[in-house]
Amino acid sequence: MPTAASGAEGADASPEGRPLSVAIRERLQFANRRFHANDNIADFIHDEAELDALQDEVAERMQALLESLVIDTESDHNTQDTARRVARMYLNEVFAGRYRKAPAMTEFPNVEKLNELLVVGPITVRSACSHHFCPIMGRLWIGVLPNADSNLIGLSKYARLADWIMSRPQIQEEAVKTLADELERRLVPDGLAVVMKADHFCMHWRGVKDESQMTSSVMRGAFLRNASLRREFLGLI
Repeated sequence: MPTAASGAEGADASPEGRPLSVAIRERLQFANRRFHANDNIADFIHDEAELDALQDEVAERMQALLESLVIDTESDHNTQDTARRVARMYLNEVFAGRYRKAPAMTEFPNVEKLNELLVVGPITVRSACSHHFCPIMGRLWIGVLPNADSNLIGLSKYARLADWIMSRPQIQEEAVKTLADELERRLVPDGLAVVMKADHFCMHWRGVKDESQMTSSVMRGAFLRNASLRREFLGLI
């Protein structure tokens, strides 16, 4: 199967009049890579110049959307730069976890062979529902039972990694699983638990306009097998 690098070379890097999004999509398809809303596609964007060009394209498409909504962006001073602001927000802020590579993670050896429960949280998280692009705002907790021979990561890196995963359009259930997969791959712990509780503005702001929250969890390894460990973690959050 082609690698990310060969996939990037398999499509025209200079679109020559085509939208840049078409070239990026072809790179992904050539490499047989999925590009769902919650997937990271940073390996298929060559450099910052391409990201800037993609932002310009999104701004152009956003301007067309505003015009279809019959919003006068010429005489309305509040919306004259809205298309550009929205494009910058999507690519560099709220969906940055889709277009940027993973944050650097400082690892250090587990010199003391720690194998007791570690709980991190609450971490404030912000995401967006891929159904309506409405905000998901909440908190999450991470429980780790380290392996005596695996590496550890710095405390702040849990928050950075969570922000990278959450900064994509997605549904909460899948977001929690994606974060758990990433942590498990990096830490190789004996047990891992992730719990997230969040408000969904696709429900608060529209539809039934209800104020209820969603809580979802993922339990792996020792947290699945050991009920007392699971109760200890849940009791601490």
